[in-house]
Amino acid sequence: MTKTIQCDIVSAHSEIFSGEATMVFASGIAGELGITPRHAPLITQLKAGVVRVQQPNGEEAFFFVSGGILEVQPHMVTVLTDTATRGEDLDETAAKAAKAEAERQLADRTGEMEVAEAQAQLMQAAAQLAALEHLRKTAKR
Repeated sequence: MTKTIQCDIVSAHSEIFSGEATMVFASGIAGELGITPRHAPLITQLKAGVVRVQQPNGEEAFFFVSGGILEVQPHMVTVLTDTATRGEDLDETAAKAAKAEAERQLADRTGEMEVAEAQAQLMQAAAQLAALEHLRKTAKR
């Protein structure tokens, strides 16, 4: 039985990760997903948040994705996203500033599209901060 699954995380700009995994975790719009080798085929939309990749050597790699699509085949997991950042590259100061700016814009917006855009920016910044908090907790273990 296969003990690993190929995992590729690709943003609109570049390939962020490509390698073998023993398990991949992601936040789908219908809930949390845990993908193991030989998983049933699946396509789902992702929420902004953390994608965790457990590697064969026992280490975990963390990535922040801005949402996107997760495609699962029995021997491959592909994450397609507009924006992906390695966990260690997340900038807490920038995320807090983006959250504050989105909150300010949300308070100033009146049009339906303006409100929706500001809400999306706020959700993105909040998801980045949640990812940073998750990474901080994991690092303490």
